[in-house]
Amino acid sequence: MEGKLVWKGRMLFEGETDVTGKTVLIDAHPDHGGQGVAATPMEHLLLAVAGCTALDVVAILRKMKQELREYWVEIHAERHPEHPRRFTKVVLIHHFKGENLDPQALEKAVKLSDEKYCSASATLRMPTEVESRFVIDEA
Repeated sequence: MEGKLVWKGRMLFEGETDVTGKTVLIDAHPDHGGQGVAATPMEHLLLAVAGCTALDVVAILRKMKQELREYWVEIHAERHPEHPRRFTKVVLIHHFKGENLDPQALEKAVKLSDEKYCSASATLRMPTEVESRFVIDEA
């Protein structure tokens, strides 16, 4: 996977990956010089974890022939008070509505995503090597 993040002025950035070519905006909180026009990086990270597991759960439940009418994931997170203000705890609460939903199927789908399929939450759980470099591009 490859990507690029481009500064758009102030604290606003536009990011794109080679997977879908879709762009996302990232901004700082207004208290930190942002314009408040986009989610912060940590908000994107939380939404990525919730989105990753939600996509898994829906796909698994479709295979199990569970008929969802509504589904959402509630996210609760705690951060360390000192820098780097990493997440210290993330709780995802899955809410389901539908006809004749099987609680065991729902539990299995959530568990499979949580323990096997969701790469976003796995990345938070396991050490990941992050390397930074810099280049000065001449005008």
